[in-house]
Amino acid sequence: MNAKTEAEYPHSGALERVDTLLRDLPRDEVGTISLGQLSDAMEERAFGLMLLILAIPCCLPFVYLLPQIVAVPMAILVGQMAMGRKSPWLPDAMRSRRLPVEAFRSVLSRVRKWGGWLERLTHRRLAGLTSAFAARVVGALLFVPCLSILTPLPLTNTVPGIGVALASAGLIERDGLFVVAGVFIALAWVVALLIGGPALIYLAVDFVFNR
Repeated sequence: MNAKTEAEYPHSGALERVDTLLRDLPRDEVGTISLGQLSDAMEERAFGLMLLILAIPCCLPFVYLLPQIVAVPMAILVGQMAMGRKSPWLPDAMRSRRLPVEAFRSVLSRVRKWGGWLERLTHRRLAGLTSAFAARVVGALLFVPCLSILTPLPLTNTVPGIGVALASAGLIERDGLFVVAGVFIALAWVVALLIGGPALIYLAVDFVFNR
């Protein structure tokens, strides 16, 4: 498949671009594609598209296993953004990792049902916040929520995943407002977990042992 450029996705919205990409990529006999296929199919705004694809399974509660599968490549990608790379690179072991296409498209469909209206709000604004330098800062900041998603505990992946998805959509559409909102939501949630988590554990222990 030839890589699609921005001109081939006219005003379709970030989620529509992702759905088109997942639909058009050839899959194997069990319906999976590799991360290498995804990476090779992208040219324009590759970091944003790939991060959005990987963040989608993290955006809904009660989606298990997929968030932890995608968290490692997400962390690698945002790390590369922070280092100033122009296009994604994945090690061979990561490129060969298979992802279930229909599972991704099912989650994508659910995301579009309740959050598709957000997609229609994205447009080019505050474009300086999506520049090459800004992308390095965004990559460094998004490393924290990616680590949160990797943590297999309750409340650690849905909101950070939403934040990463919003920031990714902002990078794709050159919408600096979405980038800022996504980074803020993701980091604020992680900070709240770090502050409130120990307090909740203390209250639970105190409740159990002092009843």
